[in-house]
Amino acid sequence: MPEARETAVYTHGHHESVLRSHTWRTAANSAAYLLGALKPRMRILDIGCGPGTITADLAGLVPDGHVTGLDREPEVLERARAVAGERGLTNVDFAVGDVHALDFPDDTFCVVHAHQVLQHVGDPVRALREMRRVTRPGGFVAVRDSDYAAMTWYPLSSGLDDWLELYRRVARANGGEPDAGRRLKSWALAAGLTDVTASSATWTFSTPGERAWWSGLWADRTVASAYAGRAVEGGHATREELRAVAGAWREWGARDDGWFSVLHGEILCRKES
Repeated sequence: MPEARETAVYTHGHHESVLRSHTWRTAANSAAYLLGALKPRMRILDIGCGPGTITADLAGLVPDGHVTGLDREPEVLERARAVAGERGLTNVDFAVGDVHALDFPDDTFCVVHAHQVLQHVGDPVRALREMRRVTRPGGFVAVRDSDYAAMTWYPLSSGLDDWLELYRRVARANGGEPDAGRRLKSWALAAGLTDVTASSATWTFSTPGERAWWSGLWADRTVASAYAGRAVEGGHATREELRAVAGAWREWGARDDGWFSVLHGEILCRKES
């Protein structure tokens, strides 16, 4: 097993505002590109599973198979176990691990899945090589990541422009790549995956409820999460500047004509037999 080489810091942390977003995610709204490939007896590894809502959905879709949720943070896995328990799932388990050095034998899983993970890791090509290694021949590596530079909104807001520039700067200072979505195919090819289907999909927030939810979680994250602390400690912004960005989020969320779209890159890679 190669030595782990995790060089990135997870930008968001696990503040309530972050988990508010993560627990909203489902297989339907975050992994639709993968669902057609699933079969009832598959064994799946869900990397960076966080609070486990996607993991639990996947377990429900492979009732005669098994899903393992993997995350670097033991505390968030307790939340994931609770989600699985509430749904009465018996074909799912959770473990602590690092995508750069997966503690599983070669050719273990039918599907290795990662949602919003590669943008936060130190070496995404190495991570994909590890994902490929533990995938069975004929199985799938499935990855989806947002692309911050491709996010767009209306009406125009200099405060949200400041947010985007600041977030990308902080994420890169932490060792990640916030514009990962557009790079997934190139990373997969560099990792030795040859049968790669690339696609894209969006989340859109426009209704009053959607705007309130999306703007509220980003306003809170901007001033209260680990991201806020890293922005200040790294010299990227002052607390006053962060409060101004949070205010811009709330102003946008209150606009009846507000619209926000998040672009995601996706890759579904079949491992050669």
